[in-house]
Amino acid sequence: QVQVVESGGGLVQAGGSLNLSCTASGSAHRMLGVDWYRQAPGKERVNIARISSGGFTTYSSSVKGRFTISRDHAKDTVYLQMHGLQPEDTGTYFCYAELDNGAIARPYWGQGTQVTVSL
Repeated sequence: QVQVVESGGGLVQAGGSLNLSCTASGSAHRMLGVDWYRQAPGKERVNIARISSGGFTTYSSSVKGRFTISRDHAKDTVYLQMHGLQPEDTGTYFCYAELDNGAIARPYWGQGTQVTVSL
């Protein structure tokens, strides 16, 4: 059973930084394209960053210039470095990863990690 797992969330003051990680556990696989989504309280889940298997990145306008998505293929892990955090960045951050087991590639959601930014 493959699982996508996020970690690194927490409580931080405005202007602070956090580093989120996304990895997958379970049967053998290769992580392909990965997206980070954010869901603020009472709002829809929105895409904020994406990295392709080749390392190409895109960002939403709300995080561009403050967040950086990167990956370590050797560790099969994708990171989201977040700087200059503001209260409006508060929410649950989800990793959406396409995993290839050698026969088929399919996307998986993680369970999310909570980020809370206080004034």
